[in-house]
Amino acid sequence: MSRLQEAHRSFFPFGNPFRMLSPKGSQLSPALLALLNCFEETLAVRLRKLETLGDIFSLTWMKSAIESLCETHKEIQNLISALDLPVEDWDEKWIDIYLDISIKLLDISNAFSSELSRINHGHLLIQCAVHNLESNSLQQVACTNSYLDSWRQQTRSKNPLLEKCFCFLDGLGESLNLPKVKNSAKGKVLMRAMYGAKVQTLFICSVFVAAFSGSSQKLFDLDVSNTHLWAQGFNRLQGNVNGIVRSRVSSNSGNLLKEIQGVNAVVNKLHLLMQDGPVSTDEDSALVSIRQLRTEAEKLSGGLNLLSKEVDTFFQIVLTGRDALLSSLRATCTGTDPTAGKRVGLQAM
Repeated sequence: MSRLQEAHRSFFPFGNPFRMLSPKGSQLSPALLALLNCFEETLAVRLRKLETLGDIFSLTWMKSAIESLCETHKEIQNLISALDLPVEDWDEKWIDIYLDISIKLLDISNAFSSELSRINHGHLLIQCAVHNLESNSLQQVACTNSYLDSWRQQTRSKNPLLEKCFCFLDGLGESLNLPKVKNSAKGKVLMRAMYGAKVQTLFICSVFVAAFSGSSQKLFDLDVSNTHLWAQGFNRLQGNVNGIVRSRVSSNSGNLLKEIQGVNAVVNKLHLLMQDGPVSTDEDSALVSIRQLRTEAEKLSGGLNLLSKEVDTFFQIVLTGRDALLSSLRATCTGTDPTAGKRVGLQAM
C-alpha cells in the first residue's frame, strides 16, 4: 500500500504547491484569468456530472468517466494553444513532467485495453455456453460445463498488466508536486490547469484499477485546495466514490464490474441446475435462466464495446499531445542545442 494512502492525509509531503504558483511579478491579466476560470468551471461541471450517473461499477459509468477525462485532456491541449506559449519558453521541468505523465498514461491505457480484451474473451465463452444450452443437445453438456468453468476461472484470475498499474499510479501521484513557476503568468495558468487534469486522471484511473482488480490498494485520498473552482465538487465526488469502492471491496473478491457480477449470478444458478444432469429447455426454471444469461451477456458485450472505444480515444489523445510536443521540441532544438535534442529523444524512449 502506498505511503500516501496509508497516511490518509494531504497529498503534499513537501509542502503546499500552490504557494509555488504565486510568484512575484506574475499577476494574471484579465484575459489569462478568464482562460483559467473557463477551464476550471468546465472541469467542475464534468465532475458534478459524474456524481449523477449511477453505479460507479457499471460499464456505463466507466465509459462516461473516461469520456470526461478525454474532454479534459483535449481542453489542456486547447489551453496550450490559446496561451500561445512557445515551446522554447517552457521550463525544462514542465517538459519532463508532461512527457513522463504521458508515457504513464499510455501504459495505463494499454493495461485497461488488455483487461477489456480479456473480459471480452470471457464473454465469447458465455456466448458459446448459451448456444449449447439453447440447442438442448446432450452431446454438448461437457462443452457447456467447460465454457462456464473457464468463465468462472477467468473472472477470479489477475491480469499482470493491472498489477503494474499500481506503480504507474504512484508515479502520477508524485507528479502532483508542481515545479516552481518563475515569473511566468502563462506558466502559472498552464501548471494550475495541468494540476486539475492530473487530479481527475489519477482519481478516475485509480477507480478503474479498483473495479478491475477488486482491490482498493491504490485509492488516493487527495486533499484539493478550495482555491480551485472545481475543488468542492471533486472532494465530494472523491469522498462518495472512495467510500463505495472500499465498502464493495470489503464484501467482494475479484472483478467488481456490475455486468460481470450479473453474468456470474446466472452462471452460478445454472451450475446448480446442472448438478443433477443436463438442463432442459422444457423446464421453466432452466429456460428462464438461459434467457437471463443471454440478456446479461448482451449487456456485458455492449458495455465493453463502448468502453473500449473510449479507452482507445483517450490513448490517441495522449499520444497526439505527446507527439506534438516532441515535434515542437525537435524543431526548436535543431541547430541550437543538440544536447537538448538528445535529452528529449531519451525521454521519449
